Amino acid sequence: MTHYADGHYRPFRSFTAQEQKLLLKVTGEHRAGYRDHMLYSTALATGLREHEALGLDVADVFDERGRARQRVQLRVFKRSNPDRAMQEVVLSATLRAKLGKFYHYKRSAGESLAPDAPLFMSRNGNRLSKRQARHAIGVWQKRAGIERRLGFHSIRHSACSNLYTQTKDLRLTQRFARHRSILSTMRYTNPSDEVWVQAVQDLPC
Repeated sequence: MTHYADGHYRPFRSFTAQEQKLLLKVTGEHRAGYRDHMLYSTALATGLREHEALGLDVADVFDERGRARQRVQLRVFKRSNPDRAMQEVVLSATLRAKLGKFYHYKRSAGESLAPDAPLFMSRNGNRLSKRQARHAIGVWQKRAGIERRLGFHSIRHSACSNLYTQTKDLRLTQRFARHRSILSTMRYTNPSDEVWVQAVQDLPC
């Protein structure tokens, strides 16, 4: 993890609450953005990294009857933490409901629902690549009117920051983020972009 010479971590870049809403709104309004809407929703609700989300297969998320699972055991994850017991994410009821609609969308669109089929597919029927995902998030930010350009990893930062802000529980945030060391999680105790933006609103000028 990148940090300054004095041992302090560099401030992470995250989407503000308003930017998160704008990103989900613009992708949810367009049929062409539905796949990306579900990708961002999944990342915001689970804190998955880019390669972890793109590595999901249908059977990872859905059972044999096409129902979204409550718990997902990751097959693709960051290898700096090899403990498979920690590589599990919990899907909220809200996300499971959205995924249920996504399952029916994929079936109506003729996408494969085979157990080993990618959850997030490109338009040519292959697994969505990192390059394609990175291009798409830039396009959607521009359409949403978000001035700054943030990468997919900022969605993970946003998810972890959201949970810590909501609970103020560092250990819970560590488990959510699947950090091997709590030192990595401590960055979320620092002021987020959202707090920073809000703090300057009342400054006299």
